[in-house]
Amino acid sequence: MSKPEQAGLSETLDALVATDGLPASYRKTIDQHWRSLAVYIAARAAVAGGPLIVGVSGSQGSGKSTLCRMLEVLLLQEHGLHAATLSLDDLYLTRRERMDLAREVHPLFATRGVPGTHDAALGLALFDRVRAGQAGLKLPRFDKAIDDRAPVREWPTLTAPVDILLFEGWCVAARPQSEDKLGPPINWLEAEEDTAGIWRRHVNTALAGPYRPLLDGTDLVIMLQAPDFSAVLGWRQLQEAKLRARTGSGMSDAEVARFVRHYERLTRHLLADLPDRADVVIPLGADHSIGAVRYAAQTNE
Repeated sequence: MSKPEQAGLSETLDALVATDGLPASYRKTIDQHWRSLAVYIAARAAVAGGPLIVGVSGSQGSGKSTLCRMLEVLLLQEHGLHAATLSLDDLYLTRRERMDLAREVHPLFATRGVPGTHDAALGLALFDRVRAGQAGLKLPRFDKAIDDRAPVREWPTLTAPVDILLFEGWCVAARPQSEDKLGPPINWLEAEEDTAGIWRRHVNTALAGPYRPLLDGTDLVIMLQAPDFSAVLGWRQLQEAKLRARTGSGMSDAEVARFVRHYERLTRHLLADLPDRADVVIPLGADHSIGAVRYAAQTNE
């Protein structure tokens, strides 16, 4: 990369850091960690010889969206690879579909987020189009302001074929639990509002069925590894506190505590199960500091 190109990349990254409201020190994170990660992804793409789908798995508040934005810039400007990001959140079922699920299966499905509340087939269809090298792809979008899927006419269109699709979500690469794990409630929400285990078993069945090819359908998996679940709760409460300060509205700490209990079971399961399976494990401190990143060896397969 020439000096003018390096300067242009630096300006772009500085602007992204400022736009996202990140501390200036985040530029060190990019240089020390995300550049190496982009090199690893580019090398895997070269081995694959075609479009690559990269799963980015991490709990709420772990920084998945921010990482993906940085990788898009680094992959394009340093490696010439067109990257786009698909969020699991943008695959939610419509509001009507989710309300039907809450009425017909269990009231806890009124809260979006767990397996069973997404359109897995919509994500898989996009995977197929990416792998086929199609141009003009539309990325699904969910509008959280109206709690419903955005009209197709509002979905962004990608003019060039995608070299790297970054698929980010809190339960990407999650696998179902064994039946013996589903009986005992893991928190007060399950104990009080899912006494018969109907909700958690339906979630697990979704993981074992229609979600399996979606969540396991990536070519490599990056895990942003929280230190424990208490850190996840703290991160999510901090996010909401910033939202309240900025907009004057948002969930209270107590409301956030209830909200994240919907995700606790699978978050804990992933923290125990995924590190041994992921291609890249990025350990995070409670302050989002990054420990020693572990990379799986490159192969020519």
